[in-house]
Amino acid sequence: MRQTADRLQRLLSAALALYLIVLLLRFPALSLKYASTGLTLWFEKMVPALLPFMILSGIMIRMNLTESFVRLLHPLLHALFGTSENGSYTIVMGFLCGFPMGARIIGELCETGRLSRREGARLLAFCNNIGPIYFLSYVVPTLAIDRPLMPFLIMYGVPLFYGFILCRVMPLCGRLQSSLRPAAKTGRPALPAPDTAAKQNVSVPSGVSSPMPFLAAADAAVLSGLLGIARLGGYMVFFNLLNIVFVPFSNADGSILYIFRCLLEITGGIESGGPSLIIPILILLPFGGFSCIAQTYSMICRTELSLRPYVFHKAMQTILTALCYLALHAV
Repeated sequence: MRQTADRLQRLLSAALALYLIVLLLRFPALSLKYASTGLTLWFEKMVPALLPFMILSGIMIRMNLTESFVRLLHPLLHALFGTSENGSYTIVMGFLCGFPMGARIIGELCETGRLSRREGARLLAFCNNIGPIYFLSYVVPTLAIDRPLMPFLIMYGVPLFYGFILCRVMPLCGRLQSSLRPAAKTGRPALPAPDTAAKQNVSVPSGVSSPMPFLAAADAAVLSGLLGIARLGGYMVFFNLLNIVFVPFSNADGSILYIFRCLLEITGGIESGGPSLIIPILILLPFGGFSCIAQTYSMICRTELSLRPYVFHKAMQTILTALCYLALHAV
């Protein structure tokens, strides 16, 4: 059964690759246009917006400065999300810098032993979002949104609420269930082991690397940042190029094609859809598209973190966002 599934997957992949090659040869000018669009968006939007943050964050991580940077906000974030100091740093930088900095920071902190796998997986679920600078400077004017306050609150309120439920409410429910199970046998509640609550969300990782000198940290951060931003550029070019898949279906409903473009690569989809699809695009922003998923994988592939839970959590946040807009429309 497993071999049959693998053969079918290889067959479908080969068929898709052949289909793409035929389209590239049939529409060379259009292929060049899509690839150029992805390259332009990467160079003009992502490089200046993300590369400085990548280098700066890389230096701070390698010099062990992350805990000092977030010391003032850590008590509040720990109370809300049960994070370690490095986990609080991830939340602050992930939400301020935007996608895919959340995933990149989590990957680097896990690689250097400053963040546990358990905490990293929980943070990855809600800290890797479209950045506020991107949202206000690109999404709002492109979609011609007159009143961006409510979309802004929904865009970032949903993942924060989701993170609170994931990090605080669900572990609490799990501890209550585990404490009630022995009570059914012995007739009295079982006492939790010492420090269980303290270690439920945060575990101290082992093998933490020692801090680097500034020049060594800067050199490593620049090299890592350039490699990371180059990967993102490759994904943007490739997934924008995949828009050629829809060329044979140009007579189909335009709204459906725009939605598929957003699912492929959100930046190109927003530009092609424009103000005609404000609500659907705003709903899809938390998901980010398959290009964002591939870019997230490139940021965590060297760690023990899994991509499947990330995709599930993103889908759940997309559903919650849709429910928020439905409730807003009903009011």
